[in-house]
Amino acid sequence: MTERAPVLSVRGLSVRFLMPGGRRVAAVTDAHFDVAPGECLALIGESGCGKSVLASALLGLLPGNAQTAGRALLGDLDLLAADERTFARTVRGRLIGLVPQSPAAHLTPVRTNRAHLEETVAELTEVRGRTALREAAEAAAGRAAFPVTHLDRHPHELSGGLAQRAATALALVGDAPLLLADEPTTGLDRDLVDRTVDELRRHVDQGGSRALLMITHDLAAAERIADRVAVMYAGRIVELADAAAFFGAAGPRHPYSRGLLDALPDRAFAPIPGLPPELGALPEGCAFAARCDRASDACAALPPLRDTVACHHPHAVLTEAADRA
Repeated sequence: MTERAPVLSVRGLSVRFLMPGGRRVAAVTDAHFDVAPGECLALIGESGCGKSVLASALLGLLPGNAQTAGRALLGDLDLLAADERTFARTVRGRLIGLVPQSPAAHLTPVRTNRAHLEETVAELTEVRGRTALREAAEAAAGRAAFPVTHLDRHPHELSGGLAQRAATALALVGDAPLLLADEPTTGLDRDLVDRTVDELRRHVDQGGSRALLMITHDLAAAERIADRVAVMYAGRIVELADAAAFFGAAGPRHPYSRGLLDALPDRAFAPIPGLPPELGALPEGCAFAARCDRASDACAALPPLRDTVACHHPHAVLTEAADRA
């Protein structure tokens, strides 16, 4: 995407949950990826594959029984080594803006949307004074296409789409270099999905120095907004691909990624057989082998991520000559 240093550089990020009886759940394993300035990276996969756990690790929001390894560099700051004081005073809102899943649950029900925005503006910017804060809150609402006429309403008076836009407005206030959107289109109809992701894309495109990591199972939203796609399965990133190639004629190379696309109603509408393995009992080899029609004895060994795909039997790269044929 760019020769400039990445906004976020993740190397070997792993998360383990220590459970009663000494059991360990491998929620995220050895994640490697960058998010460049001006780029949207969509992290996709089935529910329970570890996407939101990865987001929580980047924001310092993991529970007490979690253990992390690796690095997640946001500029010079290693997010995995930061303490709660650093997250509270430096990271959340200022360096990472969060658009949460189910935003209504993150808004205080007894405070108006205006109060939420004015408090956030006062905390994250140099704006002071009642009139100035009011104007800044209204400007922030406008950036997310949130109607000013709804600012004096409470969160429970908003539709799902308006609650999502309120959360987006709050996430944009600090002009954070990294915007992290965790399932930002959950529960929205298709028109609102398109509007929401377009607003997120505009934030990234303004100035070219910001980046967006969008965690989603909505492949249509990912296709609309992403520059690159990272596919996660059973806690591992199994493919990193250019979005145009991934959703286009070339298609993804990992069999699981192909299965995700083939399951869409406007494609083959064919489900992937079987179920993902339990994260507390992962096989030693390829976690997808039991569901894969390309599996062989080689899949008893764990495939490393090579040439953007972690698979012993990836689909071939579609060349321009083969495409024309």
